[in-house]
Amino acid sequence: MSKTAGKYYLTTAIPYVNAKPHIGHVMEWFQADVVARYQRLLGKDVAFTAGADENSLKNVLAAEKVGVTPQAWLDEYSQIFTDAFKSFGISLTDFRRGSDQEKHWPGVQELWKRCEAAGDLYTKKYSGLYCVGCESFYAPDELIDGKCPEHFTVPETVEEENYFFRLSKYEQKIRDLITSDELRIVSEQFKNEMLGFIDKGLEDFSVSRSIKRGRGVGVPVPGDKTQVMYVWFDALTIYMTAIGFGFDQTRFEKFWPADVHFIGKGINRFHSIYWIGMLLSAGLPMPKAVSVHGYITINGQKMSKSLGNVVDPYDLVAKYGLETVRYYLLKEIPAHGDGDFSDDRFHELYTADLANGLGNLCSRVAKLCEKNGLVLEKFSPKFDRHFEELINNFQNDEALRWLQQEITLADQFLNEQKPWAQIGEDQTKTLREVVQKVTVIAWHLQPFMPETATKILQHFQQSKITAIQPLFPRIMNDIM
Repeated sequence: MSKTAGKYYLTTAIPYVNAKPHIGHVMEWFQADVVARYQRLLGKDVAFTAGADENSLKNVLAAEKVGVTPQAWLDEYSQIFTDAFKSFGISLTDFRRGSDQEKHWPGVQELWKRCEAAGDLYTKKYSGLYCVGCESFYAPDELIDGKCPEHFTVPETVEEENYFFRLSKYEQKIRDLITSDELRIVSEQFKNEMLGFIDKGLEDFSVSRSIKRGRGVGVPVPGDKTQVMYVWFDALTIYMTAIGFGFDQTRFEKFWPADVHFIGKGINRFHSIYWIGMLLSAGLPMPKAVSVHGYITINGQKMSKSLGNVVDPYDLVAKYGLETVRYYLLKEIPAHGDGDFSDDRFHELYTADLANGLGNLCSRVAKLCEKNGLVLEKFSPKFDRHFEELINNFQNDEALRWLQQEITLADQFLNEQKPWAQIGEDQTKTLREVVQKVTVIAWHLQPFMPETATKILQHFQQSKITAIQPLFPRIMNDIM
């Protein structure tokens, strides 16, 4: 790797570890993993981090429900998430747990002290509507029929004295950062939603809770034994402690600020507004971008255990293979919007794009090359500029559509040139050209389907090309 290649830092959201990862988690991981793999192919030193939000009341309640200690619960489920990243082929460099007192707590307390030194923390008594599921307070006008808009549960009324952060102080600065795209919120829809939220007026928010309400779990507030930090102040800091903030300043300064945070739309304001205010207060650099995705429905309906339509990503991968599941979620689900999963559409996409598309193209070309006895010339592909622009805008779905167009064009080239009807140098020239097209396609496929792309590249970069085994065998339409 070139020493001048530069760095790239990206993150996934920091989920509560109170259940197994669901298909929404996995889709987000795939989205981020594409960018991580692409940046490495450019020769950059990539840090790619995730973590576990362990100091939330939600986790404490989940542990109490099954009769185990919070730490035992956290150890079990954090390991499940750590293993999941490996199972789904996510190329993480670091995973930071919120309960890590050695490599997380010092950084969180350092951030607190910086905000305190800036005069942005104060105590007050208050009463608010709190959703345990979101670990968030809601204003009455934000509720839908008196319920949380994310979990559709009635918030509890919480009254106590806590520390507050002066978010209102940074209202204009945050608006300017978003408006100017110094902080890029992708896409425009989510950017406008944040500007609309700011236009209502930013209010200071609670950043701690009593030890009693937190059940004794949480990062202690420096200098106050009665309070622990509010979960969002704590969890967001994982983006920095994962790369050394608070214990390895050299590594932290190498990678921070983050080039992009990948998150779901339900937590956009915490990342694009609250987090930015905290960093401004602490005098730390801003992340460069926030890539916001939507939610997945199943056959047009919201996933629900009561409806029996929950798709387990582990089962899906076990049946149909990791890379085909990656392909579906990355192409079929809009990168910055809601999308649907159905067994029928999975089968259609697999057959059209992979079996009859890429797989058939590779098979046709390999057989023709074997008959011809083609001896290859060395060829080093490069990324297309339009493709690079799409990846840099986190438009993975559009990048895969571009790639499908290239596959179609390669097929058309074969059908027009008819190398099976050519002889001698004409046939050799045509085959060399189409092998280059296949190689370029595989090169661009690497961030999306790394194993498949490597298989194609290795096969078509041999000195003599032989027939290739089917890349995408037929599947039965029985996913659900």
